[in-house]
Amino acid sequence: MNWYEKLSQYFPTQEMKTRAHMELLLKERGDIYHKDEGPYHVLMYAETPGFVFVDYIWVSAKARGQGIGHKLITKLKDKGKPIILEVEPIDYEDSDTEKRLHFYKREEFEHASTIGYHSRSLRTQEVDTLEILYWSPGKESEESIMEKMKLTYDKIHTFKDVQLYGEAHDPVDEVLSIDPESTDDILEFD
Repeated sequence: MNWYEKLSQYFPTQEMKTRAHMELLLKERGDIYHKDEGPYHVLMYAETPGFVFVDYIWVSAKARGQGIGHKLITKLKDKGKPIILEVEPIDYEDSDTEKRLHFYKREEFEHASTIGYHSRSLRTQEVDTLEILYWSPGKESEESIMEKMKLTYDKIHTFKDVQLYGEAHDPVDEVLSIDPESTDDILEFD
């Protein structure tokens, strides 16, 4: 099974970029968009001078609990930049969502609770609500994380979208919002 098949069997269709989108990013944005692949993992990420964005991380069910995810995150942390990623809120019908959140909490990620993220999939037309998690070697404000997410949305998620999907993604200001009153932390478990 190739890297794209591994990712698409694990991630919901509405969260997945097409293979053509990811291959074009690797080819034309190879200065910032990267693939780290091994027999039991696939990591797709963008690295800018100021931060790292984890687009997809997959570890084979056969290899879970062997520290592969920790090693991949540590490798990114060693770059000394904030790391940002998107996750699904807990879905109690999908035990993987809670396991993922526990993993990121162990890896010292924080929830950007003031950032709202509602993105429409050009593949399914579904609007997906995702949460933003981040790790930072210093004190990072959620406003700063928001600016980094906007850059990611504009440079990675919407890259050549009309060419690839036949239509444009929604404007970044309709997708990402900040609400200082929002304080629910999805990493605080009962």
